[in-house]
Amino acid sequence: MTGRHPGGPEVFGPVDPPARLLMGPGPVNADPRVLRALSAPLVGQFDPVMTGYMNETMVLYRQVFRTGNEATFLVDGTSRAGIEAALVSLITPGDRVLVPSFGRFGQLLCEIAERCGAEVHAIEAPWGEVFTPDQIEAAVVAVRPKVLAIVQGDTSTTMCQPLEEIGGICRQHGVLLYSDVTASLGGNAFEMDAWGLDAVTAGLQKCLSGPSGSAPISLSDRAVEIVRARSSVEAGIRGDDRVLPPPARIRSNYFDLGMILDYWGPRRLNHHTEATSMLYAARECARILVEEGLEAAVERHRLHGAAMLAGVQGLGLEPFGDLGHKMHNIVGVQIPDGIDGDAVRGELLESFGVEIGTSFGPLHGRIWRIGTMGYNARTDAVLETLTVFERVLRIHGVSVPAGGGVEGAQAVYACAGT
Repeated sequence: MTGRHPGGPEVFGPVDPPARLLMGPGPVNADPRVLRALSAPLVGQFDPVMTGYMNETMVLYRQVFRTGNEATFLVDGTSRAGIEAALVSLITPGDRVLVPSFGRFGQLLCEIAERCGAEVHAIEAPWGEVFTPDQIEAAVVAVRPKVLAIVQGDTSTTMCQPLEEIGGICRQHGVLLYSDVTASLGGNAFEMDAWGLDAVTAGLQKCLSGPSGSAPISLSDRAVEIVRARSSVEAGIRGDDRVLPPPARIRSNYFDLGMILDYWGPRRLNHHTEATSMLYAARECARILVEEGLEAAVERHRLHGAAMLAGVQGLGLEPFGDLGHKMHNIVGVQIPDGIDGDAVRGELLESFGVEIGTSFGPLHGRIWRIGTMGYNARTDAVLETLTVFERVLRIHGVSVPAGGGVEGAQAVYACAGT
């Protein structure tokens, strides 16, 4: 509600968003426990309670990323802040960077690397497909990059790139391996150390069941060595340390991972004021995931993702892309000919409070994207979405089998004994 006092400023009421079931590619509804954590009282950034929570957060995300890396912490900002921090801190202008791109977010890695001054070499897979290890290795041999940057799960195409063999290829050829795992972490298998990754970044707003605004990150010892060689101590807190910054100093202050490591590490050198409420949220996201168990969480996403896939197929709709490499937590659905996809999405949202997604670039207007991730990877959310989706499709003239969506999903649940 808005209003205006006579002769005064326009007045707004408090934030009061409508109830929504967010079944798109993210963000998703946050777990209520995460929302409670967000509302906890603030403390000072060097309060022992605060630094204790920071240390606990590092321990929790080591478990989430499946790593022993000491350098596992948070970058304050959305998942893109984590991506930019990793790339600007690892890439010296002129470095060669190889990006195997299979969707919008591979293209984003190219853009950010270019802005870091890299010589970027991209290889492209058709949207809806992924790369084989042989394709990756051939490109590594041809380009000889310093860094290979790749997305694990690209929500724009719903595909999940296998990473298991890429780390070994990169180690064999002396290449650093970075991956953005924002869309996949917690809902699909991921093993940082076992798969040989050097740097990974994520976000909270998908399978981790939190709000956007904090970017978990982990760096291998190799990556830390590169960051440390390019980092410096800010002039205002150097004290008697008059060492000049290195010639190839990291070009961002806010995203200088060396300085952020000094803030999170034993030195506790002030860098920025930690986003306290977001740290609470990130800690709770990881705590909930570790409490559930990573294998159990991945299986939960697999089950509900399979039910949603069976449901859309039960409605006679055609899924998009290589289903053998689809992420567990999202399905692409081809929009039937003659149907206004945005009008269907609008009806779902306005009449039923359910949000699904469209896509980008060559897939815009061609597919819907329906997520089953994080707190929303559960039976009631899947069945509700399929029920109202069927109704809206009928309103828009699509002939679908009565109850076909729910029946398809329930068959998957019955086979799983749930």
